[in-house]
Amino acid sequence: MSSDSKTIIQALQPLLQRQIKSPHPYVPNPPGCRKRASVAVIIRVRPPFKPVPAPNESVVDVGTTESPATTLEEFFAKAWVQDGDPEVLFIKRAGRAGDRWSGHTALPGGKRDPEDPDDVAAAIRETREEIGLDLTTALAAGNLPERIVATTWGKEALMVLCPFVFVLPSHEPPKLLPQPTEVASVHWVPLRALLSPSLRTLEYVDISSRMAKQGGPALRYLLRALMGKMVFSAIKLVPSESVFASSIAGFIPEHSKPQTVSGWAQAPFGVPESSQSLAHQQPILLWGLTLGVLADFLDMLPPYNAVALWRYPTFTVPDLKLLVWLFTRNIRKNNAGDLSAGTWPSNTATDAQTQATAVVTEGEPTKLATQEHDQNTVGISGLGVGSRTNDALSRLLVGYYDHINVALAVFFVYRALLGTTAAVWLYRTWRRRRTGKL
Repeated sequence: MSSDSKTIIQALQPLLQRQIKSPHPYVPNPPGCRKRASVAVIIRVRPPFKPVPAPNESVVDVGTTESPATTLEEFFAKAWVQDGDPEVLFIKRAGRAGDRWSGHTALPGGKRDPEDPDDVAAAIRETREEIGLDLTTALAAGNLPERIVATTWGKEALMVLCPFVFVLPSHEPPKLLPQPTEVASVHWVPLRALLSPSLRTLEYVDISSRMAKQGGPALRYLLRALMGKMVFSAIKLVPSESVFASSIAGFIPEHSKPQTVSGWAQAPFGVPESSQSLAHQQPILLWGLTLGVLADFLDMLPPYNAVALWRYPTFTVPDLKLLVWLFTRNIRKNNAGDLSAGTWPSNTATDAQTQATAVVTEGEPTKLATQEHDQNTVGISGLGVGSRTNDALSRLLVGYYDHINVALAVFFVYRALLGTTAAVWLYRTWRRRRTGKL
């Protein structure tokens, strides 16, 4: 077993026990928002390798039969757990038209139904429906901070997101059956891979369609050409085991489409992808809201640098990237200084590129939800829209997007003036040449 795995196992047990003893508070729905959704952070420990016995040897090992653990203490006391490799389960959502999370890497879960008695039940039901995994026999290991999810470039609340942690107590690998209409693939990823600096990467997102919903395709193409793509911090997932929904249409491509645009031109200038691959064929990247759910959780595991490895969102176009850097320089410096100085509460929520919601008790939901909704919402693609926070990465983003909006305004004015100046110069040059010929 890797020494990293052993260190993580030793830190994981007290972390999960703290979550059980000190659960994060209930977050009520803000006015006008009725939806609640739950996701499951499913942890298993892969046992250390054991060679398969030869055919002429006995395959019966009388001393290895054991019942699954019923508590975390009993689970982490087992030898195969102490020598094992902890992993987290992720799903790759199926590609569906009109679904804002189509093709995204996510945690299993979904919307709470009226029949669900509570948010935990919704996470258990959705996990069973999406990947065929029964969590009723798993060890409940507390929850991560709940938050209000809002639209990226606005403050319209979509839902309250509730993450819950489960530990699979058996050393036997669970049987997974991904629902092909919802899940393209399921992946077990070692925690040490999520914590590795070498797997940190970037995700490039076209936000032109979100900024120009009413402008039609012409405005979207113009914004894409001007702004390029937005860049988010991400983690490249390296699964130890994957299960694919092979019954989905196009699982085996019928035709090979050659690339018409080189990769170097796509990201810096916002050129759209020349080939649209299916969800199960796309890279497995953890970013945005899902990375936010796990960010501070990962930061509490060795080497305790998950937050330090995170990078601020920016853009691919060089001059816009420079403006964003200039306009956010002071606030990045001040926020990082406040965080390192410990002037914020030590308990962390879990968001990477967004901001945490208000945390209240079940006894007083409406008043605080009404007062703090605008200040404590998170964007669906990792863009924070509020200014009050209680987790590490959200603290780093306090006021960041307000300054991005200023940088965008300056960028559009500067580009407009530059374009106008160039047009006037070209016109005058043409007039002089035409006059000279006459």
